[in-house]
Amino acid sequence: MTRDTDARMRELDKKEEMMREGKVVKIEPMPKPAAPAVLDKTLEKAEVLSIKDHPHWDEALIQRMIADDPSILGLGPLLLRDKERIQPHRGRLDLLLQSEDATAWYEVEVQLGATDETHIIRTIEYWDVEHKRYPDLQHTAVIVAEDITSRFFNVINLFNQAIPIIALKMSAVKIGGQTALLFTNVLDYERKGLEAADEIAQPADRAYWESRASDATMKAMDRILQIARELNPKVEPKYRKGSISTIVGGSSGSFLTFRPRKKILKLGVFLPSAQDNDKLCEDAGFEVEYDPRYSKYRLVVRPEDVEKRAAFFRDFIRRSYEARSLAHEADIHGAP
Repeated sequence: MTRDTDARMRELDKKEEMMREGKVVKIEPMPKPAAPAVLDKTLEKAEVLSIKDHPHWDEALIQRMIADDPSILGLGPLLLRDKERIQPHRGRLDLLLQSEDATAWYEVEVQLGATDETHIIRTIEYWDVEHKRYPDLQHTAVIVAEDITSRFFNVINLFNQAIPIIALKMSAVKIGGQTALLFTNVLDYERKGLEAADEIAQPADRAYWESRASDATMKAMDRILQIARELNPKVEPKYRKGSISTIVGGSSGSFLTFRPRKKILKLGVFLPSAQDNDKLCEDAGFEVEYDPRYSKYRLVVRPEDVEKRAAFFRDFIRRSYEARSLAHEADIHGAP
């Protein structure tokens, strides 16, 4: 019963009671129900087209459309940073997009038709290359395809547990003689601690960390920085609330991160996961803990470890610094 009908019934009950008392009342006829709504006859049925099978469309056209206006992906106000970006010995990345403040990069790979194993692997490989080149930036792999089957959706979802991946379903829709390109987000990701991301990225100073650490762990960090400066005297710490990273000559491209605590120093060393790197850590007495999302080793360092294992730190930090330098050179000059 609608609200109007309910009010009408109460009015009739009241007038019936008045009639029993001998009063004269006037009963208005029940209003006619409103006519049912009629759909706008100008609406037209949409026709979904195959981009892969269309004679005049190709992947280059789709890339150009995204490059001209990255916002059509529905990922926010992104900017084009590079197109057909050369990857060392791994082909070319379709599109590299970035946020307006240049702190977040999106490695985008487009495929006409359905996604497959090679498309997924290629996207993750390109994401990994760029992440290793610029580990202090936020990187996200973006898979774009006309069809993402349930099998590969599950595969991508599994990777999403360790790597930030977004999957977009691409559709071409014809309506009234016009064709539109649509992108639907079928798999997103949620970064841990996203609600605290702004605070983590906020700048800090040495006093901020001294209040949260101890004199011993801060001195241990300073000693590791001295070892790093043996490779390049321009290495300096960059203080943020989330961590302390290294910069070289004022530029980005961190190869070490520090989180001093009261009793321990958490050290991050950006390096590819490899058996010889694992063995180097184990031989020095450190438990091997590798973070694939950020491509770095995580070490728990006690203040006394730095001097006792100085040779290990020199070797391990040198490997990280050289890997960073090679990635930086490859980015500048490209790859054959």
